[in-house]
Amino acid sequence: MDIKKKDIRALTKEQLRDFFVKQNDKAFRGNQVYEWLWQKAAHSFEDMTNLSKETRQMLEDNFVINHIKVDNMQRSSDGTVKNAVRLHDGLIVESVLIPTKTRTTACVSSQVGCSLDCRFCATARLKRMRNLNPDEIYDQVVTIDKESKLYHNRPLSNIVFMGMGEPLMNYNNVIKAIDKITSPEGLGMSPKRIVVSTSGVPKMIKKMADDDVKFKLAVSLHSAIDEVRTSIMPFNATFPLNDLREALQYWYAKTKNRITYEYVVWDGINDQRKDVDALVEFCKFAPSKVNLIEYNPIDDGEFQQAQSKALDMYVDVLEKNNITVTVRRSRGKDIDAACGQLANKS
Repeated sequence: MDIKKKDIRALTKEQLRDFFVKQNDKAFRGNQVYEWLWQKAAHSFEDMTNLSKETRQMLEDNFVINHIKVDNMQRSSDGTVKNAVRLHDGLIVESVLIPTKTRTTACVSSQVGCSLDCRFCATARLKRMRNLNPDEIYDQVVTIDKESKLYHNRPLSNIVFMGMGEPLMNYNNVIKAIDKITSPEGLGMSPKRIVVSTSGVPKMIKKMADDDVKFKLAVSLHSAIDEVRTSIMPFNATFPLNDLREALQYWYAKTKNRITYEYVVWDGINDQRKDVDALVEFCKFAPSKVNLIEYNPIDDGEFQQAQSKALDMYVDVLEKNNITVTVRRSRGKDIDAACGQLANKS
């Protein structure tokens, strides 16, 4: 039974080479299998056509490839694609292809459900079932790359870890997946085209800096006032803004990389001048960019998009303080694929 078989993608190339040597075969067979698994994203051992039939059967007897399956795909009127991805144990996560005129971006998930409790996010209402394995994260990217070529006639250009889950609560697997994605033996993508978005786990932000990661960092901030942030993101009581700022200062000192803040402005919550002033003050310690994100309702009406005059105030004050700011319009809202809407409703 498959249960007793080992997931072959949990093995390193060296472990694969050792396996073949123990089978009285040549070590380079491990290289061939590794290439099929990662560069060619083989779904089955039968696909590995440069191996003998006997070798393929031997692999089948010992291992399994726990490949993801797209359970349901939805295409938005704006070209956005949402995949409901079924994992080998039957659990489902969602990933999204976001097209613009100049790029296609994969928004990928890192957990089944989420470890955190942001009150405005549909995903946070799902119980965290487990972390995704590196190959499950990798498969999402491979799938979206194929869809980008099929529907938009160009390969995937960017990746954001902004899907389901808190990436820094699954740090080791996220890093392993990114290593595979950026490796010449994997997808060969530039780490500069990858953004890992976190709600703010200070010790893990410091670890990323110590690990000398090459990808970019985004922080879901939404308020620079502790009381307000805790009311919408309760875990802020455990990881308050002072701790987050200290970790981000450490990050910038180590990496010299600009910090991006993701920020939603809600009606009656963070739409006053004091909110903007606090954000300006928070941004001062390092070069930063603020993405003001259009809010996507999650049915209950508690959180509502702020008036356009509030967004205009944010843009005006930030620009006057020489802070780069963009207003990001949501895509895929008609299929619940927009930011904060991923909740396995498809």
